[in-house]
Amino acid sequence: MTNSEDIHQVSDQLVSLNIVDGKKYDYQSLFDNLAAKINHLINTDFSALVQLLYTLDISELKLKSILANTNANAAQLIATLIIERQLEKIESRRAFKKQEDIPENERW
Repeated sequence: MTNSEDIHQVSDQLVSLNIVDGKKYDYQSLFDNLAAKINHLINTDFSALVQLLYTLDISELKLKSILANTNANAAQLIATLIIERQLEKIESRRAFKKQEDIPENERW
C-alpha cells in the first residue's frame, strides 16, 4: 500500500508541473483532482493532454490497452496511470539512492 509521504511527493511533483494546485492531498483527493483536470483536458485541449502524458512518461501502449479493454471513465483511468507512474519513479529513485551506499572501492 502507498504511504502518505509518497502521495505527498506525487502531489508535489504534479504541482511543480502545474497539473494540480498547491494543496497537500491524500490519495483520494489527489485522484479526484487529477481526474477532473484530465477530464477537462480531454474535453478542451486534447493535444495538451497528450503532451502531459508524454512529459510524465506514461506508456502509450499501456494506455491504449487499458482504454481499449474497458468502458470505465477515461479520465479516471488516466489519473490512475499517472499516479502509478509517479509512484514507480519514487521507488526507482529510492532503489538508486540505496546503491550510493556502496563503498567506493566496490563501485564500478
